[in-house]
Amino acid sequence: MRCDKFLNAVNITKRRAVAEDMLACKVVYINNVAAKKAKEVKVGDIIEIKYLERSDKFKVLQIPTTKSTPKSKMDEYVEKLSDKDSNV
Repeated sequence: MRCDKFLNAVNITKRRAVAEDMLACKVVYINNVAAKKAKEVKVGDIIEIKYLERSDKFKVLQIPTTKSTPKSKMDEYVEKLSDKDSNV
């Protein structure tokens, strides 16, 4: 699944346009490489979003088969990594 669609489908971003803007501004990294919106996301990838004062890391657990998923099921698709887990 494309990175911009994945970020939106698993509720990391609220809208796909927001995901596209974040990717264009190079604040989204997949496996420590700045991602483009067409980059394919695979199971096991580490997605890092670098904000101004912090960053969030997510490990991809599975790829959704639908366009959107309920926010309550976000944990089935990504695992949020804590600061001490970020060396994975």
